[in-house]
Amino acid sequence: MDYHSKQTIANLCIVLLFFIGMLLLFRFSSFPNPLLRIQKSPCGTNAIGGSRDCDLDLALAKASMENKIVIVAFINKAYAEQDVNGDNVTMFDLFLSSFWLGEGTRSLVDHLLVVAVDQTAYDRCRFLRLNCFKMETDGVDFAGEKLFMSSDFIKMMWRRTLFLLQILKRGYSFIFTDSDVMWLRNPFTRLSNDTNEDLQISTDSYLGNPWLENNNINTGFYFVRSNNKTISLFETWYGKKDISNGQKEQDVLEGLIRQGIIRQLGLRVRFMDTLYFSGFCEDSRDFRAVTTVHANCCRSITAKITDLKAILHDWKRFKMLQSSESNNLTTTLRWSDHRACHISWHH
Repeated sequence: MDYHSKQTIANLCIVLLFFIGMLLLFRFSSFPNPLLRIQKSPCGTNAIGGSRDCDLDLALAKASMENKIVIVAFINKAYAEQDVNGDNVTMFDLFLSSFWLGEGTRSLVDHLLVVAVDQTAYDRCRFLRLNCFKMETDGVDFAGEKLFMSSDFIKMMWRRTLFLLQILKRGYSFIFTDSDVMWLRNPFTRLSNDTNEDLQISTDSYLGNPWLENNNINTGFYFVRSNNKTISLFETWYGKKDISNGQKEQDVLEGLIRQGIIRQLGLRVRFMDTLYFSGFCEDSRDFRAVTTVHANCCRSITAKITDLKAILHDWKRFKMLQSSESNNLTTTLRWSDHRACHISWHH
């Protein structure tokens, strides 16, 4: 074969390869990549309210400890967004600051699942590179401040209860924490390790006996183990939503306890001592024992932020005195008055 014949064949091969390449390019640009299609395949929706099942599963798996325990907190725009000047501290800022300032709490942020109920809160969470999940809620705006016992406040509390039920049904145990709870120490050092205890729940006022059902519960902080009994409890609890007009979900759960649901379901429930899991309703008596401080018995976000700033200041002062071994001073420390919260009830 002479030189010109070889050159002609080579040119034909080049042209053929060009057309094959163009054909392949057209084919893959016209149809989605099957691998990408698998990765982006839609998941079924469930009762959470438009949230994707697989997204929640992935978020829980990412935040979970080895024993399938997660920490769950809810935020909305009112708790997460700074004002137009950008110089104020938000409730969410204070919440995260407590993990930084607390004892043995920094690593727990890795196991915190932040559930955002609006886009602004979700964007803020993502910006902070936390474990975030956006809870879709059709037809309801949960972005603004919801004053205690307002209609929207009650709706938001019930939506939260339904969402937490979905987590239990997925086999995850969890600490639920309001974002106005300051985590000053690792709560797992104070919570019972007994797997037979189904629910450990905080109290507004502690009556001295962890098994006494007359303790005034607070659903702003509790630890619940996932099992058939607790799922039944949450199902019964949420089932009361439409016949409990004017009652927040905490009142309904307290009513169920008074009516004997603990014995009916065979639950083991521990009511937590405010010495360790305290709040504005009843301060912890000992800085050396306190684990969490909840801005309960307070009506507005502004008042809570003011008084929680004082709490973190008190805590930093305690830590400073402790490091200087001023034991006589640490035992006489007292929490700042929750003045702003007291005033909030008169506005």
